Amino acid sequence: MAIEPKPGLVIRYDFLWKEEERAGQEQGMKDRPCAIILATKPKEDGSKEVVLCPITHSPPRGSESGVEIPPKVARHLGLDDERSWIKTHQVNTVVWEADRLPYGVTPARNGEWSFGQLPQALGRQAFEQVREHSQGRTLAQVRRDDREPER
Repeated sequence: MAIEPKPGLVIRYDFLWKEEERAGQEQGMKDRPCAIILATKPKEDGSKEVVLCPITHSPPRGSESGVEIPPKVARHLGLDDERSWIKTHQVNTVVWEADRLPYGVTPARNGEWSFGQLPQALGRQAFEQVREHSQGRTLAQVRRDDREPER
């Protein structure tokens, strides 16, 4: 089953933190909700480049940045009752082929492939923070290929 990657969509993905990549890991320690921040226009083969931000219970610290998810939005998405943030100082970039899900995307809940859509204003706020980090060259970016890691 394929879903259309679009900005603001929240999916479950094995987000790989920059620190994990530096330590030699090829996949994230756990699957977590992630917000699609950007999806490029389709290439000739129909694939898109997609930028994902992790959603976590840890508030931003130090030079980190993030957008807090309001409780009403968290409930709408089916997230738990703990405070959550879209971390915007780190992203994973994946190639999303037209006819299949990238490796690392798993069902969000009850066989559904997404938690739902962020409100436009919240998605825009996260996008702007990612853009600021990118322009300031402070964005930690991990490019993920679409292969299952070797064991």
